Amino acid sequence: DYWQVRHEACEILGKHGEAAAPHLGAVAERLADAVYFVRAAACEALGKHGEAAAPHLAAVAKCLSDRQTDYDGEDLGRHVRAAACEALGKHGEVAEPHLGGVATLLQDSDTDVRKAAYKALKRHFEARGQAVAAAV
Repeated sequence: DYWQVRHEACEILGKHGEAAAPHLGAVAERLADAVYFVRAAACEALGKHGEAAAPHLAAVAKCLSDRQTDYDGEDLGRHVRAAACEALGKHGEVAEPHLGGVATLLQDSDTDVRKAAYKALKRHFEARGQAVAAAV
């Protein structure tokens, strides 16, 4: 399995701005990858691509419910949920339909996911001159 290559490809495409736009569909396909590390990298990459990534935000929002665990029951999906929150938080109004899902993660069992959800909502609502507490 070449998950490292898929992961690296997502990271590289996340760094190349408009030049990577034609390849965002391929990045979005990685949101369903079997490896959580790749799914998280795909969320992060799409979070860096503004309007060009808008068609893929519903797929990013599905990652908010990632609950993959390893053989010991460790929550690996927490990395994906946090990355999805961060990505959606960077997309302004176009991500609004998905903010309810982000808000539910304010109650997540993982501290990093809760922080990512809060930061995403804060970024979104402060850009509109609102406080997060008033909005949630």
